[in-house]
Amino acid sequence: MSGLFDPLGLLIAAPGLLLALVLHEYAHARVAHHLGDPTPRAAGRLTLDPLAHLDPIGTLLLVLFGFGWAKPVPVNPWHFRNPLAGMALVAAAGPATNLALAFATFVIADLWEPTGLVGVAVRYVAIINVYLAVFNLIPIPPLDGSRVLRALLGRSGGWLDALESYGWLLLMLLLVTHTLDLVLHPLAALVMDGLAGLAAAMAGGR
Repeated sequence: MSGLFDPLGLLIAAPGLLLALVLHEYAHARVAHHLGDPTPRAAGRLTLDPLAHLDPIGTLLLVLFGFGWAKPVPVNPWHFRNPLAGMALVAAAGPATNLALAFATFVIADLWEPTGLVGVAVRYVAIINVYLAVFNLIPIPPLDGSRVLRALLGRSGGWLDALESYGWLLLMLLLVTHTLDLVLHPLAALVMDGLAGLAAAMAGGR
């Protein structure tokens, strides 16, 4: 999400950003717990308390540069009946929650039509959640998309396991060189247009 937000925009969007990060991580913890893994609860992550989920350095970088992270939820896939499928469901829960929140924000905006700084803040909530979802669905470890792809590939996905140790380096290289922007921005725009259109149709049909 590098370069997406200016400092004033991030300040206005701070509540929405906090909500997006916390609900993303909470969704991971809740689904893992539902599937039988006690690890998130033991780690104190089965909560909506922001302090349990926010990483100080990741949050600071997000505010300053538009790219950062929250603390990953610890998950033990061996507690799942099917470890690969379980991890895919846990991983998908975060982006799915962000997309649902973005959609709800678009619906509220269409029904309420906020203006001024409130309108800007509401728009940022939608943008942040869409970008967070799309970014995390990129199939590069340790992003959520890699867990989903790993489950879909089954036995032929072993190369993703091998990439796990180098995923962050690859990801940082793509971010620093802005190569990721070539995919991230168009996909996010496409998703936003789709969600906004669906929300407008629902609001117009009320």
